[in-house]
Amino acid sequence: MKYISTRNNNISLTSSQAIIQGISKDGGLFVPDQLPQISLEDLKDLDYKKLTFEILSVFLTDFEDNDLKECIENAYDNKFDTEAIAPLVKVGEDYCLELYHGSTLAFKDMALSLLPHLFKKALKINNIDEEVVILTATSGDTGKAALEGFANIDGIKIIVFFPEEGVSKIQKLQMKTQEGANTFVVGINGNFDDAQNGVKKIFNDEIFIKRLDKNNYILSSANSINIGRLVPQVVYYFHSYFELVRNNQINLGDSINFTVPTGNFGNILAAYYAKKMGLPINKLICASNENKVLTEFFDTGIYDRRRELKLTSSPSMDILISSNLERLLYHLDESHEDLTPIYMEDLSKNGFYKVIKENLSEFYAAFATEDEVSETIKRVYEKYDYLLDTHTAVAYNVCKKYQKETNDKTKTVIVSTASPYKFASTVASSIGIDLKNMDEFEVIDEISKKVNSDIPKSIKDLKTKEIVHENNCNKEDMREIIKDFLGVGGSSA
Repeated sequence: MKYISTRNNNISLTSSQAIIQGISKDGGLFVPDQLPQISLEDLKDLDYKKLTFEILSVFLTDFEDNDLKECIENAYDNKFDTEAIAPLVKVGEDYCLELYHGSTLAFKDMALSLLPHLFKKALKINNIDEEVVILTATSGDTGKAALEGFANIDGIKIIVFFPEEGVSKIQKLQMKTQEGANTFVVGINGNFDDAQNGVKKIFNDEIFIKRLDKNNYILSSANSINIGRLVPQVVYYFHSYFELVRNNQINLGDSINFTVPTGNFGNILAAYYAKKMGLPINKLICASNENKVLTEFFDTGIYDRRRELKLTSSPSMDILISSNLERLLYHLDESHEDLTPIYMEDLSKNGFYKVIKENLSEFYAAFATEDEVSETIKRVYEKYDYLLDTHTAVAYNVCKKYQKETNDKTKTVIVSTASPYKFASTVASSIGIDLKNMDEFEVIDEISKKVNSDIPKSIKDLKTKEIVHENNCNKEDMREIIKDFLGVGGSSA
């Protein structure tokens, strides 16, 4: 299998090359030149690791089987607090796919536990001796999961930019206490889109890339713009489907729905890939918070980022430029009219673009307000004794809107992307805990007592961990702070 740029079909790399490069040199994202078909019958009885191998082996075709198996074993080990890796829990008539049982308590662990191992193998396959610089922007969860995965790995440095006022207190602490001499964390005075745009500009800055090259560095990314991040996410959609089959909730071949809380569009794009590979998905339900740019896109066919970003209680979705939507646009352009680069140019110059709305019929989209998020957390806890985090509450609320609007009785899996302990204040106030005069860790203690559950160890340990990273910069100064960290300073670019 080859990986081609969304903006130029003539740019074609192997899977290992695409993982190392991260983003195409023309600014496009790498997509597989075909989406392979999978036999449900062959995969239905596999555990999570074996299923991961079968799916990855059809995408990462220049990796040896034994190397892939080794990567998977190293990724899905005791970092996860459950043997199931991604448990599927029945909540009323629906199911929550819990993707937060890894070391950073967010769904990003599912792919970012694996990506560093794939990266090391990819470097070996391509005989690359230069030091790799992983450059990543985060809206909260990717940063910590990437730092955790790449910390102390020889030959790799990782730099993470996050919006100083756009992540939760726990997310910020998780990043700022990260150990590892090869890690560098920077808060920027701006929002996530500023951080993401800054990172993309650096990837497209030829002078800067040449300077890095001269100093024996190559640049890559751990964001979902990296195909090595996206492909492992396909696995858990098949996994949850087979769990429903094994538990006699559906028959093999029956269709189900997925509701996905969506910011950068990578997680729901992985579900779209699963559908195109043969997983029987009836509807992909795209759930947004009050930054409802994706809802409007699926409703109207117009993607319009010209609005103020709102800071919400679901910060990982506080995004106005959903990078992975570019991949969907590429796949929808079946007549290969090369429309994707035109859309991206329109978005960059004019702040919006328009597509044919009929092409979007596989998706349903809606959003949840801040009040609805709190009400949903409260209602689900009181009715089912199940605690949602803020992002999953967005998805749950939108799922119910879809079911009410369409009367669709199809079994639905709600993708649960983070532990409620990561967003303690909103979750606590939603279930009736008085936050007055309490710091974040006291709030976490109160949640634990009220819902009678153990506080995850990684959250407990944060209380006494030393702050390691106190770096801050304006969005215009991202290049300079990178140069300082890498010791490649000098005048201009």
